[in-house]
Amino acid sequence: MHRATPAALALTVASALTLTACGGSGGADVDADAEQTLTVWAMGTEGEKLAEVADVYEKSHPNITVKVTPVGWDVAHQKLVAAAAAGRLPDVMQMGGTYLGEFADMGVLEPVDTRTVKEDDFFPAAWQQASYDGETYGVPWYVDTRVLFYRTDLARKAGLTEPPATMDDLLKAAQAHQDKARTTWGLSVQPGGLDTVQSFYPFLYSAGGEIIDEDGKAAVNSPEAVKALETYGEFFAKGLSEKAVRPGYDVTKDFNTGDVPMFFGGPWIMSLLDENYPDIKGKWAVAPVPADQESVSMAGGSSLAVSADSEHKAAAKEFISFLTDAGGQSDWYERTRDLPANQRAWETGELATDPKLKVWREQMETARTTPSHPRLTEITSKVDSAIESVTQGKSGAKAALDKAQAEIEGLVE
Repeated sequence: MHRATPAALALTVASALTLTACGGSGGADVDADAEQTLTVWAMGTEGEKLAEVADVYEKSHPNITVKVTPVGWDVAHQKLVAAAAAGRLPDVMQMGGTYLGEFADMGVLEPVDTRTVKEDDFFPAAWQQASYDGETYGVPWYVDTRVLFYRTDLARKAGLTEPPATMDDLLKAAQAHQDKARTTWGLSVQPGGLDTVQSFYPFLYSAGGEIIDEDGKAAVNSPEAVKALETYGEFFAKGLSEKAVRPGYDVTKDFNTGDVPMFFGGPWIMSLLDENYPDIKGKWAVAPVPADQESVSMAGGSSLAVSADSEHKAAAKEFISFLTDAGGQSDWYERTRDLPANQRAWETGELATDPKLKVWREQMETARTTPSHPRLTEITSKVDSAIESVTQGKSGAKAALDKAQAEIEGLVE
């Protein structure tokens, strides 16, 4: 999940007014068998790797030229908004989890034909993230969630034989690491700044809380959400988590030295640990998010969407199908280590047999995503501020979330 900059958000508001009536006009759709060029924008590492897959696709579809443009996540939102305003979106584009509702609301995305793309093929949270206002606008491409990374050797020194199963266990484990294993910190979670909400989601969702409910109403000051933020804040109040915000902080370095024995992280971190810190190989493991009411983590990832104004919709949909069926997803995992959104891709090979990957699959089965909303980035920024006020000891959880609730209500009306 990625957040737009304030400048990009301002541009979005202006552009949305312009685009209200222009999305979906389209032109004559070229037949999928005709000779044509598909334009595709993909972000980050995916943009760099997708060209390799496009080359493979072109060999079996000689009438299709796939022109992939890699786009950095730091400029992706602004570039998409500008292209939408100018009527120059690519035929196919990668949609980050916080983007889709915004662009669907503009009317610039083609709805997915759910007669051919089946919801049951994908993780429920991934499908929800690709939907807006009762309609599906993207096909899930890969998924992301957070689980608990922990140092097994340090856990033994702390007198722990199992990973923490509950949030109470997590707090006790963090204290035990400091007291007995002499670690600097007990748990690394983000204290404030941009996207702090992503660090908070496992606490919020496991407690049964949410930011926006299914009816699209603000719900961030519910008793469940308040309890979750109280738990989150307790790690800072007890000195178990670091209060300082360090731009560019890389938790894996402190995990390697043992200063941090536990943190919540995404799937790409497994490869980083193996590649960068071979000395701790076999000394760390992953475990599900400790449960409050239940064990629930955040769901992130990306989907693939077709421009409503594309003249190559038929070919675009076939290319997306190639990327998102079980075979395409398995191949994509081998190339990128992105977790497949298609559940059938998990039934063979390493995805089916690796015990660490089993943790990720089980977590995805219960993972939740905030409902798509055109102003989601603004909404979650209010939660970021509430969390920081608690971690810095400036406010209690209830007061902080009451303030966020009032602000968010004005954004979802």
